[in-house]
Amino acid sequence: MNILHTLHWLFAALLTFVAIVSVAGEAPLRRRVTNYRPTQIFAAASAVILVPANVVATVRNMPEVWHRGILAASIVGILGAVTMYQLYKIRHNKAVQPRRILAIGAHPDDLELAVGGTLARLADSGHEVHTMIMTAGSVGGDPEVRAQEAINGSKFLGVARCDVYNFTDTDLQSDMNEMIAAIEKKISRFNPDIIFTHSEHDQHQDHAAVHLATLRGGRRHRAILCFESPSATTEFRPKVFVDIDEYVGVKGSAVAIHENQAGKPYMTQDRVSGMANFRGDQAKMSRAEGFEPVRFDVFGGALS
Repeated sequence: MNILHTLHWLFAALLTFVAIVSVAGEAPLRRRVTNYRPTQIFAAASAVILVPANVVATVRNMPEVWHRGILAASIVGILGAVTMYQLYKIRHNKAVQPRRILAIGAHPDDLELAVGGTLARLADSGHEVHTMIMTAGSVGGDPEVRAQEAINGSKFLGVARCDVYNFTDTDLQSDMNEMIAAIEKKISRFNPDIIFTHSEHDQHQDHAAVHLATLRGGRRHRAILCFESPSATTEFRPKVFVDIDEYVGVKGSAVAIHENQAGKPYMTQDRVSGMANFRGDQAKMSRAEGFEPVRFDVFGGALS
């Protein structure tokens, strides 16, 4: 076997590897780049075209110029996939002073929909993020499946710990004292610098109950921000904004993990992108998530 044949087999293997990583490793790719699809398509297309070309070149007599052309195209294919990955790769700076972040939601998909971009950005910056989900959502689907989707969604975002509780779905108000006790216990143990939770301007009764429980459980806490759910009313008025321009795709992918809720009109990338564009325009950013501050100590709870 001559050197050209060896190189053909080598590039066929490398192209195959890059394609497999881009397809089989889709979840990590979704988490690490702003737009995973162009990289994935380019890598797969390069492999579909160039792997057979390299294999054929090892078994057929070809002019040397053909060999060199196929090898050059293979190099371009591999370098192109790597370049596209680098082009779309999420860039983030590590926090000078890492914080502890606690996000509290009513149902398994609430946090991804409302604050997913912010949590992912904070996690990437080196902050420790924990989440609390107050119900497994038995009224809206299979509770075991939904609880696991909540854990998977939090893990995808970079959350260090996700606790799913089994309080009464659609009637969390009846478990108010128990929810307050759970939140107090979490705050005491974790000592978060910032707490995210539902807004009072939300027409879903469970969201309103979690809002009140968080305010009561965190009554001595100095940094509480309220996020925007799909059921938020027109009275929701954000004053604090977080730039999630690089994380809109990540947020959409986290929402898509909740397959048990697929089909609902707000569980789409278009909806996620639309809201991010709307809040971004308000904040004079490209794309953003908006929050209502209950209290926000700039120095003690800064999102740096």
